[in-house]
Amino acid sequence: MFRKILIANRGEIACRVMRTAKRMGIRTVAVYSDADREALHVKLAGEARRIGPAPAAQSYLNAEAILAAAKASGAEAIHPGYGFLSENEDFAAACQRAGVVFIGPSPEAIAAMGDKSAAKRLMEKAGVPLVPGYHGDDQAAALLEREAARIGFPVLIKPSAGGGGKGMRVVRERQAFGGELEGARREAKTAFGDDRVLLERYLERPRHIEMQVFGDSHGNVLHLFERDCSVQRRHQKVIEEAPAPNFGRRSEMAAAAVAAAKAIRYTGAGTVEFIAEQNGRFYFMEMNTRLQVEHPVTEMITGFDLVELQLRVAAGEHLPFTQDALQIKGHAIEARIYAEDPEREFLPSTGRLVHVAFPPQARVDTGVEPGAEISPWYDPMIAKLIVHGEDRASALARLISALGETQIAGVTTNVEFLRRVCESTAFAKAELDTGLIERNRAELFRPRGPVPAEVLAAAALAELAHEEQTARERALRSGDPHSPWHHVDGWRLNEESHHDFVFCAGGEEHRVRVAFVDEGRRVAIDGRACEPGPSKAQTVRDGGSWHVFHEGLRWTLALKEELQGQDFDAGSGSLAAPMPGRVIKLMVEAGAKVEKGQPLLILEAMKMEHTITAPADGTVKEIHYAAGEQVLEGAELIRLE
Repeated sequence: MFRKILIANRGEIACRVMRTAKRMGIRTVAVYSDADREALHVKLAGEARRIGPAPAAQSYLNAEAILAAAKASGAEAIHPGYGFLSENEDFAAACQRAGVVFIGPSPEAIAAMGDKSAAKRLMEKAGVPLVPGYHGDDQAAALLEREAARIGFPVLIKPSAGGGGKGMRVVRERQAFGGELEGARREAKTAFGDDRVLLERYLERPRHIEMQVFGDSHGNVLHLFERDCSVQRRHQKVIEEAPAPNFGRRSEMAAAAVAAAKAIRYTGAGTVEFIAEQNGRFYFMEMNTRLQVEHPVTEMITGFDLVELQLRVAAGEHLPFTQDALQIKGHAIEARIYAEDPEREFLPSTGRLVHVAFPPQARVDTGVEPGAEISPWYDPMIAKLIVHGEDRASALARLISALGETQIAGVTTNVEFLRRVCESTAFAKAELDTGLIERNRAELFRPRGPVPAEVLAAAALAELAHEEQTARERALRSGDPHSPWHHVDGWRLNEESHHDFVFCAGGEEHRVRVAFVDEGRRVAIDGRACEPGPSKAQTVRDGGSWHVFHEGLRWTLALKEELQGQDFDAGSGSLAAPMPGRVIKLMVEAGAKVEKGQPLLILEAMKMEHTITAPADGTVKEIHYAAGEQVLEGAELIRLE
């Protein structure tokens, strides 16, 4: 077994690999960019090496720097995690040449499955069913459009060189094909360095079901059952579970997956992804030649640590079990917690995590801690929440409870949205398909309603306690700690002593008065008496605002005197940058007349594209940024009149 390994990744997967390595007595080396100098994975490693500036292309995609770090640290092997260089055959080959073990499949296997078009041709020869599509080398736009028409709309445009939902576009009519193809190619080039695409017929209400496979260097290949990853937004998974509910073709899919892995002499952890119709008929989609983000649900139902298996197989050991020895134990579900705003089309959120608390009864895979920064440079995942139960109903109940107890403040998250998905009728009944979120928008994006009185009272009392503590500290520093000017009891001449607070939430103001009376304190909200009583609400101060966690929801209340600035909404056509990013395409010129909703420019942030549209009819007076320029959050991009 290896004595020391380097993890060529960051965030939760780097921390996840370190956890297993530590249990096995293997020393670990972290790598970090300038943006991650204080990151949790750096703190958890035995040693850490800087590999470059914040941009991934200059750090986590810098193969030369990573190999240099491995050599300097004496690491015998490199674990690539997922994303970045994990499916890069050139990097795997470079590791071989450098005498460092790549903890993953061979460069040849990565190459065979890394090119999605070539992989589909290979699977077609092997007799694995494929969705009708085009996987050819000719990438001329006109040809692709003709092929799309032959396949029949709607069609799905997918990058040939990568997965994870980046660069995928659904095109429902021919006249939209050219623009969507251009956007897909641009996004694929940014994410994978390759703008080639393939086309597939877009199946309505399909399920995304994948099979976990494992191979060793002694010719053994087997499967560890399937996962359902149908619940997605923007073509990216957010909730995964194992085994797949209401799926009766496990043995057929498993046989196809194992055959695919054997065809390329696969070693290590891999996932063969299929798209399945509601009747169970399935088609090969792609193979990911790495550990998946959602691997924990497989670990929960099999009892095996997949990272440990990766390490043992990479060290030349046999797989420690046979196919017949594997059994499914219960049901597991994973929810991915992202820094993003579901109410703004899942726009990524950046900022400092002022408060992070997870429930003790769930498994939590995370790469952050309180005080960590969610930057625009990388994927905005905060954590994965994983639960296990004896059946799906019990696992789902535990996940709903765990999401209700999760507390994160400092950035906007999808925690409450995930809970609504889990509580939705369709998900509870396992009526799963990749369009579940869009089809149930009315239920999943329902209004929250007014701020509860208990939340406002909790914020007011918390602010009062904060002012009292601040006054005590000021008094101790003043040299006259008994001066009445340090008191914050709201004393007024000829009037009831009280404190007034004005909080703003959701565009509405709420006035809270805390009066000091003989029997204690009395609270009134918007002129109406309130008796909050013992409160279970928890409060966290963040500058001039309070985050209040109450009955599974987070409410952010800003003190009016602290409130300033403007709320920019990219989804409604804001002309301001909704987050830091790079302008990649201007779609209008100064002087142009535009209509409400017309695309003006495309902003790239966190490897995803966001279209800024006109909020109203008007004329473009000024364009403040050119294509290729970086912008800060809130920066005015275009001025309309």
